[in-house]
Amino acid sequence: MDCENNKKKMKEKYFEKLMVLSESERKKIEGQLFEQFGINEIPGSIVMKGSERMFFYTGSFGKDEIEAIETKIFIERIGIYLGKIEESGIRLSIEGTQILGSQITKNFFEISEEQAEQWMKGHELNVKTGLRGFVVIKCKSDFLGTGKSSEEKIGNFIPKNRRLRERN
Repeated sequence: MDCENNKKKMKEKYFEKLMVLSESERKKIEGQLFEQFGINEIPGSIVMKGSERMFFYTGSFGKDEIEAIETKIFIERIGIYLGKIEESGIRLSIEGTQILGSQITKNFFEISEEQAEQWMKGHELNVKTGLRGFVVIKCKSDFLGTGKSSEEKIGNFIPKNRRLRERN
């Protein structure tokens, strides 16, 4: 029975509708991004898939047009994956950090090229950052996503299909 319930929940989550955020909902997200990372403004629309996944959209379709299309066909996503809303804050994607990187003024951690290679292979970084919670990882002028910092390390969220392969 649990297996059937899990399948049903997964199917419902997969077919969740897209939602273009209203101006007040958008301001709330921008406020949280400002508090976390110093980001002032998202230069486009924010589209939600469910209650967690955020997408950055700059296309010409408005809310009504997106909803009309979605009544005829299933839309998996629209725009670029910006990040995920979690209990402990917003976790920006790699692309999210790159799109908004010029505005990020706090909670970022600069790493060396050697550390960047390890990071992009999916490894945690065993470093003391002085930061707690989500931190944007940066190497020189490159933004490499977001990790979760604790006293002794930064946890890695690079998806397996995006990681660099280990050399033999």
